[in-house]
Amino acid sequence: MVKDVSTDSAEILSPMRRVSARWIIAAIGLTIVVWLTGLAGLLAIANRVHDDIPEALAVKLPLLQLQPELIFAGDSRMAFQVDPVLSAQLVGKPPGFAVNIAYLAGDPLSFVAAARRYVGRFKNAHVVVSVTTLISNDGVPGASVFPQDVVARMNVAQQITTFLPMRVGTLIRYIHEAFNSRLAADRNISEIGPHPAEYGLERLPAQPGYRWPPDISSHQHFKNWNIAGLKARNEIGALCGLAGVSKKLTVVLGPWAPRYNRDNEPSWKAKDEENTALLAKSAETCGFELVKIPSVPGLTQEHFADEQHINESGIPIYTSYLMTQLKN
Repeated sequence: MVKDVSTDSAEILSPMRRVSARWIIAAIGLTIVVWLTGLAGLLAIANRVHDDIPEALAVKLPLLQLQPELIFAGDSRMAFQVDPVLSAQLVGKPPGFAVNIAYLAGDPLSFVAAARRYVGRFKNAHVVVSVTTLISNDGVPGASVFPQDVVARMNVAQQITTFLPMRVGTLIRYIHEAFNSRLAADRNISEIGPHPAEYGLERLPAQPGYRWPPDISSHQHFKNWNIAGLKARNEIGALCGLAGVSKKLTVVLGPWAPRYNRDNEPSWKAKDEENTALLAKSAETCGFELVKIPSVPGLTQEHFADEQHINESGIPIYTSYLMTQLKN
């Protein structure tokens, strides 16, 4: 009788494979637990060291030493599009009358923090803040656009359940930015840093090779639409706070590229109007002015670097028009 060696080997290896599989699963599980514990620890430290004034804003705050009477703030739509020198000229004022402290993905929470820290520099100024639906829509959790000051208002459990597993990058960026904000505060950059060039204006060149999205309805600003969440409560609440510590507050909703038409996109139009209504209600309650700019005379498709940002050739046109919309 010939013994089937292969059968015996399979019988021996089968339990070994099961044991090996259990060890692999256990090792993976242990790794995940250790990784989550480490992440939770870093988030807890980040929450403690976080400063509401991020480094990107801190480097612009030395401009406040000029005692400006007009402060442009907000996100990239203000940082790239409004020339404070030209705005001063248009009202017959010298350079330094207006400054631009807006920064990429800037959010109201950071500006109200700056205003409360430097009350004397805001109370006599007209503050003009640009906002987008990114500050209202909780459905946009991306690392590059989710307001870090909102993340700081979550506890560690909320941070982990909100952003894991698909948006871990948002938490990694938050940890990085939290430590940077603390370093900026400890180094007193807001006070002793150099004055940014052009009184804070940043220029966005034309992008000839830019791939334009086919529509705005599917744009990330409007994905997973929810303007009744943590973002809206905190950020719109911050606008109300900013109105209370400024001489005057104007909130600006800027234009999109002319190639897109709200009337052709009912979903975009409906969400845009819902967000505007939310801000209008807050403006009435909190006492700030809301200016919506759906289009600008003379500002054509060639003046846009992408669907929402004006390139440097459009800066004079947009700045001039915005100044006509501001009330004293």
